[in-house]
Amino acid sequence: MKFSVKVCPKSSREEFVEADGLIKVYVKAAPDDGKANKALIAVIAKKFKVSKSRVKIITGKRGKNKIVEVIGL
Repeated sequence: MKFSVKVCPKSSREEFVEADGLIKVYVKAAPDDGKANKALIAVIAKKFKVSKSRVKIITGKRGKNKIVEVIGL
């Protein structure tokens, strides 16, 4: 399953939010050295109850807008 995500780094919480057809993921990590991407993968894996290795960032590794794939859903 692939979907678009907007990541909000340096947030005060870690949360997966769906609103108005958009998906936002708030992560506490700063966008340094891929820390925010790792946090994004952890939040999505927890939301869909899969291992982190089954979540991949397809596009947008250096931006806030990403396309993410969860394998096995």
